[in-house]
Amino acid sequence: MDIIFDKVTTETLAELEKTQKDFWNIPRKTAVLINTFIKMMGVKSALEIGTSNGYSGIWIAKALKQTGGKLTTIEFYDKRQSVAIENFKKCGVDDIVRPLQGSACDVIESFSSDEKFDFVFIDANKREYVKYFELIKPHLTEKALIVADNITSHAEKVQTFIDAVDADDEFQYEIVEVPGGILVAYRG
Repeated sequence: MDIIFDKVTTETLAELEKTQKDFWNIPRKTAVLINTFIKMMGVKSALEIGTSNGYSGIWIAKALKQTGGKLTTIEFYDKRQSVAIENFKKCGVDDIVRPLQGSACDVIESFSSDEKFDFVFIDANKREYVKYFELIKPHLTEKALIVADNITSHAEKVQTFIDAVDADDEFQYEIVEVPGGILVAYRG
């Protein structure tokens, strides 16, 4: 069963899918999976590392609209963030999205200790995945889910991240064979 959105969101996502290679967007199959995870878990607070043009953020935020949650999303490039903010507005999710601009590591380090997330989506600088993991751990709720993109397509760059998750007794994980591959890690 396909997920049905309003006409504007459907058209916006279709337009963004045409620029997938330019903006490094996730494949639709991955987006649907993430959207489903968020709804299944009843996520209230999500973090996205790597906003790009807002494609994955729209999918995340649409699920969060159903769960009553909010999305914090971090983008390094201000031009991409501007495009994403416009796309969030078009799709009617800007009221639950907090876009932050800057280096993901710096932004995460600036979070207060009481800022917690049920769900984290990682799709930014592949070599920094392990650092993101270390930085977000104190900000995860007890039963949080982490989804990281490009696990098989950029295997060499993300290996230290995979090793860190594998060595961490708090997490069980699986690598899911969707285009580019994702790592799904559950804390519990």
